[in-house]
Amino acid sequence: MTLPRVLTIAGSASQGSAGIQADLKTFQELDVYGMSAITAIVANNSTTEQGMFTQTLESIEAQIHASLEHVGVDALKTGMLFTEDIIIKTAEMIRNAGVKKVVVDPVMVGKMGSKLLQDDAIDALIKHLIPMAAVITPNLHEAGHILGCPPPETPEDMKMMARDLFHLGPDYILIKGGGLKGYPAVDMLYDGSGIIELESERVSTIHTSGAGCTYSAAIAAELAKGCTVEEAVKKSKSFVTSAIRHSISFDRGIGSTYHAAHRKI
Repeated sequence: MTLPRVLTIAGSASQGSAGIQADLKTFQELDVYGMSAITAIVANNSTTEQGMFTQTLESIEAQIHASLEHVGVDALKTGMLFTEDIIIKTAEMIRNAGVKKVVVDPVMVGKMGSKLLQDDAIDALIKHLIPMAAVITPNLHEAGHILGCPPPETPEDMKMMARDLFHLGPDYILIKGGGLKGYPAVDMLYDGSGIIELESERVSTIHTSGAGCTYSAAIAAELAKGCTVEEAVKKSKSFVTSAIRHSISFDRGIGSTYHAAHRKI
C-alpha cells in the first residue's frame, strides 16, 4: 500500500487545535501520509513564565532529513517558522530536496494573540521562501504585513493585494477573507492572469483556532494526490468550512476547528 506523502514544517501547538497537530489531523482525514518537522513549541499558559520554545537549526534540519530519507515527500507546507535563520535553513533544504509542490502559510500571529514571526524575519520570508511556493495562503493581516500596508477592507482590495503579492514570485496567491467584515467568507485565488473568487457561508463562531493551518495543510494534501492548485484550493475550502461549521468549544475561550466534520457529519 502506498499513500501520497506530505511533510509539514511548522510549530507545535500544545493545545492541539493548530500548527503541527492540526496539520497531521488534516493529513489523516484526507488519506495522505503525514510527517512533521517541529520548528518551535507554542505552549502559552497562565502558570509558567515561558510558553514559546524555539527548536535549534540542527534539530529542524535532522527532522527534515529524516522525513526525506526514510519516506520521501510529494508535497509540503510551511507554517510557523518564527526566525530569520529558520526560514533561510528551511528554504535551503526545500530547494536542495527539489520539492515543487510547496504551500507557504506565512503564519505571523496566532488566534490567541501570540506573535509567531519575528519582525526581522519577514524580509527573509519574502526573499527566500515565498518565491519557491506553488501557493501562499496569507490571511488579511498577513497580506498587509508582507506588503507593508494596512490589511484589505473589501474584496476589491483583496484582488489588488493578490496582484501585488504575485510579483514576489509564487505560482499562486490565495488571500483568505474570513476576517473581512460585512462580506461572505470570500477568498481570492490569483495565478497571474485571472482571479477566482471562492465564496462560502460566514459561520458565526469564535471557535476557529487552527483554521488557517488546516486550510493550507489540506491544500498540500490535495496537491500531493495530484490535484491542480485550483482543484486543491476548492476542495480545501470545502473541508475547512465544514471544520469551522462544526467547531469544538471547550468553554475556555477560543475553541478548535473539527477536522473530522466532513467525514462524520
